[in-house]
Amino acid sequence: MSGGGLLVAGTTSDAGKSVVTAGICRWLVRQGVKVAPFKAQNMSLNSFVTREGAEIGRAQAMQAQACRIEPTALMNPVLLKPGSDRTSQVVLMGKPVGEMSARGYHGGRQEALLGTVLDCLAELRGTYDAVICEGAGSPAEINLRRTDIVNMGIARNAGLPVLVVGDIDRGGVFASFFGTVALLSPEDQAFVAGFLVNKFRGDVSLLEPGLEMLHDLTGRRTYGVLPFRHGLGIDEEDGLRISLRGTVRESNTAPPVGEDVLRVAVCAIPLMSNFTDVDALAAEPGVVVRFVDRPEELADADLVVIPGTRGTVKALEWLRERGLAEALVRRAAEQRPTLGICGGFQILGEHIDDEVESRQGAVEGLGVLPLRVRFAREKTLTRPVGEALGEPVEGYEIHHGVAQLTGGETFLDGCRVGQTWGTHWHGSLESDGFRRAFLREVAAAAGRRFVPAPDTSFAALREEQLDRLGDLIEQHADTDALWRLIESGAPQGLPFIPPGAPA
Repeated sequence: MSGGGLLVAGTTSDAGKSVVTAGICRWLVRQGVKVAPFKAQNMSLNSFVTREGAEIGRAQAMQAQACRIEPTALMNPVLLKPGSDRTSQVVLMGKPVGEMSARGYHGGRQEALLGTVLDCLAELRGTYDAVICEGAGSPAEINLRRTDIVNMGIARNAGLPVLVVGDIDRGGVFASFFGTVALLSPEDQAFVAGFLVNKFRGDVSLLEPGLEMLHDLTGRRTYGVLPFRHGLGIDEEDGLRISLRGTVRESNTAPPVGEDVLRVAVCAIPLMSNFTDVDALAAEPGVVVRFVDRPEELADADLVVIPGTRGTVKALEWLRERGLAEALVRRAAEQRPTLGICGGFQILGEHIDDEVESRQGAVEGLGVLPLRVRFAREKTLTRPVGEALGEPVEGYEIHHGVAQLTGGETFLDGCRVGQTWGTHWHGSLESDGFRRAFLREVAAAAGRRFVPAPDTSFAALREEQLDRLGDLIEQHADTDALWRLIESGAPQGLPFIPPGAPA
């Protein structure tokens, strides 16, 4: 017998589907429900490696954590990793299967993947009491409906009720809810059960007349109004949405343990991937993390991070065009701390040979670290463990570039020269003891009287954040009605009544 299910759709991208899905998952698991997340197709540069060596979206890995289960490729069978405005790498069941244009993908390949997607969902529903599915973008993208496998396409083929989330903080949420349903075909409309308002500020009683009118217009109820909460956008799907001017990652509000704060500048390079690596730094009391794109913004940074990227050569060119490359080389000569992660590590090397990602062949790196990088067609997907700075470390690797070290001091799988560090390991800073040891070295080199907090646990902070998401659902949604919807795992068959139409 198949378990219950629900598709969480959104009126727009970034309406809050990922966090609402995680919140529903955490609420359910606290009720003793055996639950799993699912997203048929994800477009994201923030990805994760499962224990079996499969690459999936970080949002689904986070949702699996909300369910207190291990993530697997079944939870995100199709992952698209943009390499330009028009092309993406297609990752199927955790393994890359090639590059494809948007036209080529929507022109036939996507539709052909429907069987794989439905098989994965069916396997999960046969294993768990409930599967909470996340849609993508908006279900009302009528230009793509024919080949849709992630919104109404999956809802209709799997018989799932649909909950539409709208971000009221953006404005126009009533029009967005109404328009989303109105643009769907009658057959698709039958699967839309109702709405969930996200990021509301103020007195809910002032919203209620509008919700009643929305019900009268659409025949659908609202399952809850979630209040606005800061710091809940964990493991966002797209680093490209970061606004550069003055952006600071959500930081621990506790004061620094030492006398000084530590300032971290992250180079906001093109096609930035796994920028969530710096979340563990932002979680430390007294550490301020900013994303920057100008050389003068590196001047007062105690640590500069060059993050991962889906376009190493393109990011290198961008750094040179903006004068950041020269500033990074100067930092290295001045023995000021810099950390390169994955693509950022490769950029710091002497030479890059890339006939795979950019296909530009031989390219000179910044020459700060003694390594040469050759891009292999096969992608490295591993979950390494090791030791650095006298502390145990865990991480995960996602890269085509193969590094050949020619010197330097060993650092994880990479190297260190002076105060310049490089590694392919994502997630290493989530290892608490290692992070504290690394920050002590950075503070000493920067001349800061900064002391890492002795008891900061990134894993515990993540659990607290997931519990906050579960609290939002439990306290501000009609959970009895929501559970009936999930347990039924079936469309509601509700009519849609356009304005002015006869009853």
